[in-house]
Amino acid sequence: MGALKPWHIAVLVVVLILLFGAKRLPDAARSLGRSLRIIKAETKSLHDDDRDLAEKADAQSGYQPLPPQQVAQPQQQFAPQPQQPVAPPVDPVQRVREN
Repeated sequence: MGALKPWHIAVLVVVLILLFGAKRLPDAARSLGRSLRIIKAETKSLHDDDRDLAEKADAQSGYQPLPPQQVAQPQQQFAPQPQQPVAPPVDPVQRVREN
């Protein structure tokens, strides 16, 4: 039971010829082959991408962060200038009321 016999294949071919016609069968087989090639290429690229990501993760796990660098403070070349007095902030609503 479940074995594929030669007469099963013959019946399948006859049904396909009746459904699609003799002229369209080669085109259908060609497009089916192209579709299968595209699917195979895409699944292979997805598998390769997963492997590349795993390799990158393994390679990055060995990295250690750089030690913090000490930045030298620049020496002032000019004499410090006196600070200008800063005016207190003015409320804009109060300024409008005064005018």
